[in-house]
Amino acid sequence: MPEPRLDYGVFINCPFDEPYRPVFEALVFAVHDCGYVARCSLEVTDASEVRIDRIAAIIAACRFGIHDISRTDLDKDTRLPRFNMPLELGLFLGAKRFGSQRHRAKTCLILDVERYRYQAFISDIAGQDIAAHRGNPEEAMRAVRDWLSSATPRSVKIPGGTAIARRYRTFRDELPAACERLHLRMEELTFSDYVVQVEEWLKLNTYTVA
Repeated sequence: MPEPRLDYGVFINCPFDEPYRPVFEALVFAVHDCGYVARCSLEVTDASEVRIDRIAAIIAACRFGIHDISRTDLDKDTRLPRFNMPLELGLFLGAKRFGSQRHRAKTCLILDVERYRYQAFISDIAGQDIAAHRGNPEEAMRAVRDWLSSATPRSVKIPGGTAIARRYRTFRDELPAACERLHLRMEELTFSDYVVQVEEWLKLNTYTVA
């Protein structure tokens, strides 16, 4: 996908498994409905490129980052937790702290299922403002909306979280027909496919201000 300007790119660092997919897809929609561009490691499709290098490049290209650290369950086979999300959060915070002046403007939203649960497994980020989504896609969207609204110039008006959630429900209702017209199956949509569907729907369903 085209590289967005630094001021509009939002790096999404979250689980990509099926149980989390409803929250992930809601996050992507909310980011775009607020006027920004969602990016994530699912863009990495070039087998010749080292994955961590591409992730670092995406982080470098984004002023904003959403980091969901909720997936701390032990893998049923290895009996070990997954550390990809804390690692990518660390890369983002490191870029903000040690990067050039343009990277010091980075800002992030950290999500978890409960607001203070992180203290039991990643206490070094104490002092960060953690938002809880409780596994609910609409709560996650509201958290993203409020965070991006605070980072957006006052001249730009972003509707409330309830309005964005309502629009998302309409988008989901219309998505199967849109996929059918393009001979796509919803369960096989890639990240880029899904982003295109979101962008096309938003073009046809712009906000009207009274």
